[in-house]
Amino acid sequence: MGTEETGTGVAMPESEIREQPARGASGLPMLGLGVLLLLLAAALAALGGVTSTWWLLAVGIALGVATLVGLAGLVTVSPGEARVLQFFGRYTGTLRQEGLHWINPLTTDRTRVSTRIRNHETSVMKVNDAEGNPIEIAAVVVWQVDDTAQASFSVDDFVEFVQTQTETAVRHIATNYAYDTRGGQELSLRENAEEITAKLSKEIADRVHSAGVKVVESRLTHLAYAPEIAQSMLQRQQADAVVAARQRIVEGAVGMVESALGQLAEDEVVELDEERKASMVSNLLVVLCGDKATQPVVNTGSLYQ
Repeated sequence: MGTEETGTGVAMPESEIREQPARGASGLPMLGLGVLLLLLAAALAALGGVTSTWWLLAVGIALGVATLVGLAGLVTVSPGEARVLQFFGRYTGTLRQEGLHWINPLTTDRTRVSTRIRNHETSVMKVNDAEGNPIEIAAVVVWQVDDTAQASFSVDDFVEFVQTQTETAVRHIATNYAYDTRGGQELSLRENAEEITAKLSKEIADRVHSAGVKVVESRLTHLAYAPEIAQSMLQRQQADAVVAARQRIVEGAVGMVESALGQLAEDEVVELDEERKASMVSNLLVVLCGDKATQPVVNTGSLYQ
């Protein structure tokens, strides 16, 4: 069994066993043949008993026993499942096609393996993000058995293996990224959901590949700061929002003042010296950037009084 480097940084064992189709025959013709042979065996045994012909009785009994042994090779496969077959401990193949099949009656193990699509939702886990802040995180992964041989022989319990590896991947992703970068260029758990989801799916797929499992999709279902710091982080987010809003207001106000001065100069409405321009700029910025309504003052004198 070799190893393979994956995107998780963990060398997961690569199983040498691969799924292969099992050899067998259609079960319905064999069932019909078995019923006919049992009737024939019963008739021979009855005739031997009536005529006291020991060899007919022996042939009927032997034929009946052989037919029953042969009918033991009948196996059914339901939709959404497969049968993993072993012959005295050796893997001989997998039956995937639904219906009645006939296989070697001496097949010792015919394990059912579900190939239906399943989902696993992790519990809400408390971990530290890349900045050391305690956060709560949970995810759901949709998965399906892709290789029944690997699922049966590479791990003890592939369902438990998927659950454990999913939680490990979620913890690993959470510790590698910050909850919120507050407008930075780095990826964050809250602001880059699609990118984080893609990385999570890739990591889970790498971890469970050796168990013959295919990941269909994974999503974060819960993401929040831990209760002990949630209030502080909420205040920080509110402060960041206020700062950002003020910055937009100032940028807009500067543009409006510049436009007003340009329009006055272009239309030659009034000539302002540098001191009066500075005063006008100051007054306009106070009016436009203030968070409360301003009280106008009417100047009844000249511009300079």
